Amino acid sequence: MPLFSYRRQFRDLSEAEVLALAISSEEDDARIYRSYAARLVAEYPDTARIFDGMAAEEDLHRQRLIDLFRRRFGEMIPLIRREHVAGFYARRPVWLMKTLSLDQVRAEAAAMEQAAEHFYLTAAKATSDAGTRKLLGDLAAAEAGHRHRAGTLEAASLTPDARADEDRAEHRQFVLTWVQPGLAGLMDGSVSTLAPIFAVAFATQDTWTTFLVGLAASVGAGISMGFTEAASDDGQLSGRGSPVKRGISAGLMTTIGGLGHALPYLIPDFWTATITAMVVVFVELWAIAWIQNRYMETPFWRAAFQVVLGGALVFAAGAFIGGG
Repeated sequence: MPLFSYRRQFRDLSEAEVLALAISSEEDDARIYRSYAARLVAEYPDTARIFDGMAAEEDLHRQRLIDLFRRRFGEMIPLIRREHVAGFYARRPVWLMKTLSLDQVRAEAAAMEQAAEHFYLTAAKATSDAGTRKLLGDLAAAEAGHRHRAGTLEAASLTPDARADEDRAEHRQFVLTWVQPGLAGLMDGSVSTLAPIFAVAFATQDTWTTFLVGLAASVGAGISMGFTEAASDDGQLSGRGSPVKRGISAGLMTTIGGLGHALPYLIPDFWTATITAMVVVFVELWAIAWIQNRYMETPFWRAAFQVVLGGALVFAAGAFIGGG
């Protein structure tokens, strides 16, 4: 029997169960916010303080709900959680937030509070029981108040200067983890495969053979570049981030760089394929120059001169070897 068949409908819950559900939800949210704070404290201490403050607010809400439950229903709180109720607002798994950017984490926290408030308001409108309606309305008001409190905490803890510092730190980490190894891979794949691909092309004038050589060179270079990048630095001392992410970025972009001018050789006509490949190479080299200028702050014309000159020399070597 599928798992979802065991989930209860919200309308079937008693007031005691709704209150118990609210208590467990506040516990979960406090735990999530503390996990956010623990993950961010080293690089983004100001935002981490915001999440610590929000976790403290959740603890206060939980305690108020527990006090209310004791007054109305006694000491035994039913064990009921979000996953036990059909249609109840979901939370991302805590481990998934490791893949989110700083702004995405902030947005996720705001969405958590908004979703809780909306759920309670919708549920309150759907019930005809006065006591349940009041309870759900109180919970919605508490969530709205918490969202307002989160804004107050952010205004107090995250000044414009602190926000700008954290945004710069996040951008720098993105560049170090993804852009830098990806750019190195794209340059390696685009430039280093020029010679073998065009040497084979001019030597054989066989488009299918040229494509196979280009495919093998691109995939092989991507695997090699990916493993080299991942093994060269674990990121602990350099601060360049996860070696797995850097290896994926370098390997994937190396493969893409080589395949760019290998794929045109799927065209049967040799000169049509070769001219198309040359156009692709031109676009690749200028794209590399743009990325260097955009993310590495290299002057555009200097980057263009270096990349285009290097690519032209490698292309000429391949054409000379193949034509000879």
